[in-house]
Amino acid sequence: MTFSETARAAFRRGDDDAVARLAHDETERARAADDLPALVEALYMLSRLAIRGGDLTEAARIASEALDVAVRTGDRRLEERPRHVLAGVTRMAGDLRRARVLYQESIDLNDALGNDDTVTSELHNLAFTELRLGETAVARERFATSRARIVGAGYRDFVPYAYVGAAAVAVADDDLVRAARLLGLAQRAFADLGQVPDPDDAEELAAIETAVRDALGDQRLADERATGAALDPWATLALAVENGTEPGA
Repeated sequence: MTFSETARAAFRRGDDDAVARLAHDETERARAADDLPALVEALYMLSRLAIRGGDLTEAARIASEALDVAVRTGDRRLEERPRHVLAGVTRMAGDLRRARVLYQESIDLNDALGNDDTVTSELHNLAFTELRLGETAVARERFATSRARIVGAGYRDFVPYAYVGAAAVAVADDDLVRAARLLGLAQRAFADLGQVPDPDDAEELAAIETAVRDALGDQRLADERATGAALDPWATLALAVENGTEPGA
């Protein structure tokens, strides 16, 4: 496996120590060899670690460095990951209007590059930004578009995130029972893939869980979460897309 494959797999498993070692070694190697594409990837992984560690300032600094290196190469494909991180950091820092612009720029770049999978994931992130800006109807539409793309293209790695978005919309709709079931579906989907949530979605999950617990209490949350976890994540998502309904409705 390449550095990128190994480091990204470790990150998804939550093995941050392994990612740190791999990214540090690759950064040193790439700098010494003036291997700019490899340096962009290594810095990208370090920026993601900084986000997971809660240091948004450092994450933005590293991602900005990665973007500068990418621009120097003249290969726009290398700009994709740093731009994604910068948008995410901006959103997590609460600058939602700027994040909206950055996510749209990322979508436009990936659309031009033919990266349909990344367009799908960035639509999900843009939807969260719209939701936090109070644009619930716009967010609902963007989440639905992302779900349809997930099912249509068979992007199974994106399934847990579809449920995170759906749960957030359910909270906005004050449908806390459905939100609790969707938490269970998301948990089951992540477990089935052997992954942990990305930092921004982990933050969203924590906020959703707090809202549901405050409304329903611990026992009802546990019961409804268990009901959701008993469902098949892919089949449930595919049925919702086919019927044009919210998952878990």
